[in-house]
Amino acid sequence: MRLALYTGLILAGGYAGLTPALAADPTGDWRVADGVANIRVAQCYGSMWGAVSWEKQPGGRDENNPDASKKNRPTLGMATLIDMKKKPGVDQWEGQVYNAKDGQLYSATITPAGPDQLEIKGCVMGFLCGGETWTRVGPPIPSSPANAMAKGAAKSSGTAPKPQGGQAGQGAQAAQAGSGTTTPAPAAPKAAGAAKPGQKGAADAVGDICLLPEIAGFAH
Repeated sequence: MRLALYTGLILAGGYAGLTPALAADPTGDWRVADGVANIRVAQCYGSMWGAVSWEKQPGGRDENNPDASKKNRPTLGMATLIDMKKKPGVDQWEGQVYNAKDGQLYSATITPAGPDQLEIKGCVMGFLCGGETWTRVGPPIPSSPANAMAKGAAKSSGTAPKPQGGQAGQGAQAAQAGSGTTTPAPAAPKAAGAAKPGQKGAADAVGDICLLPEIAGFAH
């Protein structure tokens, strides 16, 4: 049985110039076998994780998830390779893979097959095994800054620093000089579509997958 990993989603070009030295590195962006999505693989908190980084059909939802509360979650940024640990002595990682085509988790392994291919194999309850080969479309990913975060590090208070006196409204106050009144400067407009954890911007809506809530929450 062929393990079809639907991520519901697209590809944004190829990546060339890889060297044999990168053959054992599974990190980077990979196109799934049927070309409907890219999966970004990165090392997060000591394990390999993968998340959908690009969709062929934007706006996909995890509609086949048996958990009703997750049926409407976006497939972009959704974790597909889950907590995969390196096997001793071999360039292979094992853990779980989420198959959005049927909403099920499978035991799985990923194995680099040269610098440009990643073999993924999965089984249900130790049988009905299948697999496919993904093709590299993005370079290996350096270790995430999130990996260096100490669990006991002090958390930010979340309160933005107040502007220093005279900076925010300086221009407006100058314009009112001599009139006997001062007009406070208008508040700066809020940026449209505030970035979510892991996001980098419009060109890369997923960013560092280690910062995605689903992955960061599982690891901690």
